[in-house]
Amino acid sequence: GVGRDMAESVKGLPESRKYEEVMLVDYDRDAYGKVIAASLYPHTAMTLEELENYAKNISEDEKRKIMARYVGERKNRRQKPGRGFERVYYTFEICANFGAYRDLHRHRVLTQQRQLLTTRLGYKLPKEVVDAGYESDFRNSMELAKNAYEEIAKKYPKEAQYAVPLAYNIRWQITMNLREVYHFCELRSIQQGHPDYRSVAQKMYLKVREVHPMLAEGMKFMDMKEYEFERLEAEKRTDKKLEEIRERYGN
Repeated sequence: GVGRDMAESVKGLPESRKYEEVMLVDYDRDAYGKVIAASLYPHTAMTLEELENYAKNISEDEKRKIMARYVGERKNRRQKPGRGFERVYYTFEICANFGAYRDLHRHRVLTQQRQLLTTRLGYKLPKEVVDAGYESDFRNSMELAKNAYEEIAKKYPKEAQYAVPLAYNIRWQITMNLREVYHFCELRSIQQGHPDYRSVAQKMYLKVREVHPMLAEGMKFMDMKEYEFERLEAEKRTDKKLEEIRERYGN
């Protein structure tokens, strides 16, 4: 099968243990021209090529004005920018624990490919485990799992993934358009999210802002704060609503 054929093709290639949580490995160098052309396209009688040439010759200030008009006044994160933002793509390589991957891989308006889950990229030691005094127990458990994985992987590398705890890191790539970047990063950075995938979403946003600051300006529902108890406020609001229901309707 294809899997066996590709395994033959990569024989002898070195194994990288490089760890960087989020890398932006590819993006559209002419993103501004593409977005402006696509946003103006439905409202003109010009071709995309003509509109892209037009975009190259206007000032930075005019580009910003066009994109601001196109994004509009977003009142919440569910109000996404128009389809013109789908002309531009980004490819990220991510290295995070498998628990975070299991949450983030659910998104569908994008392309994801992962490598095999192993123990070679290390694991995430939760601060809460350390604070509770269980660091030694946790590390011992991770080491036992690593030994089990390595023994199974000698003959069955794919099946050995089942022996790897969620705390171990995995490397994968994501390619998505700019409109999906808005949805993905704003949703996955909300306060109620798990800190591991919130960190990924925040770093992805920063990478986009670094290369395309004007395109990132509309992402005003990014939550870049850190919280000690992520879901506490949400739980408080739920308790308050339940109390109001009990007061109104009784137990």
